[in-house]
Amino acid sequence: MTTTHAESAAPAASVVDPRFAGRVRRRRVTVHLARAAVFVIIFGGWQLCTQLGIVDQFFFGQPTKIVRQAVTWFRDGTPYGSLWTQIGVTIEETVIGFVIGVALGVVLGIALGRVRLLADVLGPYIKVVNSIPRIVLGAILTVAFGLGLESKVLLVIVLVFFSVFFNAFQGAREVDGNLIANARILGASPGQVTRQVVLPSAFTWILASLHVSFGFALIGAIVGEYMGAQQGLGLLIAQSQNTFNPNGVFAAMFVIAIIALVAEGLITLLERRLLAWRPPVSTGDTAGV
Repeated sequence: MTTTHAESAAPAASVVDPRFAGRVRRRRVTVHLARAAVFVIIFGGWQLCTQLGIVDQFFFGQPTKIVRQAVTWFRDGTPYGSLWTQIGVTIEETVIGFVIGVALGVVLGIALGRVRLLADVLGPYIKVVNSIPRIVLGAILTVAFGLGLESKVLLVIVLVFFSVFFNAFQGAREVDGNLIANARILGASPGQVTRQVVLPSAFTWILASLHVSFGFALIGAIVGEYMGAQQGLGLLIAQSQNTFNPNGVFAAMFVIAIIALVAEGLITLLERRLLAWRPPVSTGDTAGV
């Protein structure tokens, strides 16, 4: 009898209310239309204002000329080689620094979150280093390590590290004490508690920090290239600025924006895959759709 009820309840639970599905579809369409409208208003208004002379093209460029500049770079290359080469250099600096910065941030964040003495000793020094202006640090790294890959990667590591570190540290501190106590009662060693209790509990905090930290990684690479480099999108921005070419500045910025959007999508897919075990959270937005 119980089995029969369970079997009959399972298909019913998997059935999706058609009205709810319809509301979800309508909301998605509305969101996409609103995004398209915002795009048209911003860039259409920008184009119109430059044509009417309300906005000076010398300082702010013009959308159609920005597109032409980007097409020219893709077709004919830049003063420093193919545009794909510049993109590849910036992505290489960003990804290398991002991976190293995330690894260091997670390890030290969990370690200081677990060992209070370590946090008390190193905490003030970490806060002091975090307070150093990044533009000053970038200049120091450029002078010390030159115009190559190393100075950009180090700046990216610094930017990413602190974003991930503070989230991992807070995530380790927020672990339920009862879980740790139960694990110890069952005979778990400190290392097992960290790997099997603390790290999974802090995982949501760490993944949330990746969205922000990749943006910081991209900023670090661009700032480092802008201050001094042989190739990269930041160098293109500096070169365009020095030649009074605002369309080139905005064209490079739009390329950077596309890279950031693609990376954000990949991080979101990774987050969904790694957190597939987490039950869905119903929000007011979903309920009101």
